[in-house]
Amino acid sequence: MGDAMWVWLALPSTVIWLAVLIVPWLPWLNREYLEPDSVTTVSKDDMDLSEVTVLVPARNEVGTIAATVEALYTQGVGLRILVIDDQSEDRTADLARTAGATVLQGAPLLQGWTGKLWALEQGLAHVQTPLTLLLDGDIVLKPNLLAALLHHKRESGAQLVSLMADLRRISFWDCLLLPAFVYYFKLLYPFAISNSRSPWVAAAAGGCILVETEVLRTIGAFSSMRDALIDDCTLARQVKEAGGRIWIGLSRGVVSYRLYTSFNAIYQMIARSAYTQLRYSLWLLWAVTVVFIVAYWLPLVVLLIGTGISRMVAFTAFIAMLISYIPTLYYYRVSPYFALLLPVTGTLYLAMTWGSALRYWRGVRSSWKGRNYTR
Repeated sequence: MGDAMWVWLALPSTVIWLAVLIVPWLPWLNREYLEPDSVTTVSKDDMDLSEVTVLVPARNEVGTIAATVEALYTQGVGLRILVIDDQSEDRTADLARTAGATVLQGAPLLQGWTGKLWALEQGLAHVQTPLTLLLDGDIVLKPNLLAALLHHKRESGAQLVSLMADLRRISFWDCLLLPAFVYYFKLLYPFAISNSRSPWVAAAAGGCILVETEVLRTIGAFSSMRDALIDDCTLARQVKEAGGRIWIGLSRGVVSYRLYTSFNAIYQMIARSAYTQLRYSLWLLWAVTVVFIVAYWLPLVVLLIGTGISRMVAFTAFIAMLISYIPTLYYYRVSPYFALLLPVTGTLYLAMTWGSALRYWRGVRSSWKGRNYTR
């Protein structure tokens, strides 16, 4: 095979990675973030949070719920904390009460609802404050984070602000796969576009969402999206379609205490919604497969067995790929050497997406915490 043919094989991947780097919205950079020290630190006794009610939907969160509630009490005074116990089979409710939260015993799951949204719907009926914080039962907020979140909401004028949780990385699989989860999310939902007035992209991070209560009720949440599996982005889209402003960013002050550590645990997390993200479309699944092969593996093949100019083209693609991923690794304090493994990471994500599709074709849309949501 002549060098010209190798050039043509390497060129599409080069175009893909250079496009990622130069598109105006720059999804690979970490420009949208909010940390606890973004505003002047205020002592918790001086921070009045009486305008906020926290809704924590919790199902079998015995290992994390106490830390979640206790961290909320470090944020300020006057905060209302309501944990909705979603038919837990462990001591989640008892630990939440001991930590100081009000606990609402959730009713059995209604047909046509996902568990989290049914729990939030029940909790919303008890909210009387102008602001509602939706917080997952494994999320721990660092001190002053809620003050920074409230300040940013006022400054941005947004009706909904959300922060992506920092997923703990204590194993090889965590470092290999979890930063890439944020990386791919930002490529799919560019934050700069989502945070603008553009109707084309609307994203939120479900682990930590601060939203105006009246907006929630106006759009009919959560009943209007009762069966949504990607509920955070669905909520963001509804707020945007209703004329509201939204903002999403990264944060190291929103920490998930859920442990993954193994490939299977991460697979279950990804597979529960990966095919949903593709709208259950086989054509989109094949398109993604082709793009991943072209973007990740063709440059490596050409680097190994190509010659001359073709290797230079493939090397350009490989370097552009590394440049696009290193900022995410840097933000999450993971070794930049993991960027060299991005082709492996991408292949595993593709395999998990196919696993999600196989699950769907067997009749299960999603499976999480002992519940199967059928087609």
